[in-house]
Amino acid sequence: MAASGLWHVTLTVGGEAQDAEEVLAALERLSLERPFFLSGRYGRERAELRYWEEAHDCADACALALRVWFEHRESAQLPPWGIVAIEVVARDEHQHRDGTALAPAGGWRPF
Repeated sequence: MAASGLWHVTLTVGGEAQDAEEVLAALERLSLERPFFLSGRYGRERAELRYWEEAHDCADACALALRVWFEHRESAQLPPWGIVAIEVVARDEHQHRDGTALAPAGGWRPF
């Protein structure tokens, strides 16, 4: 298992329904502030961000990931949502997955 290096992060935030166009605009502002995002999906009640994080270990990667949404809440005018899920996977493990087994269904739009 990796002790240092890259970790694949999937951060899901959610809360009260928002206008979908406003959610997209906020996510676009966030991606300008933090241009490391690989992909993302959003809906009226949630958003999911996927990216690589460089960290010493999984705990450090988790701590960094938990701060992303809150550190940019005001500057990117993000919805007032909380974190509902986080997945941090070592690079080697991520490379062994096909990426489809964990994909949530329904109501998601790419950005």
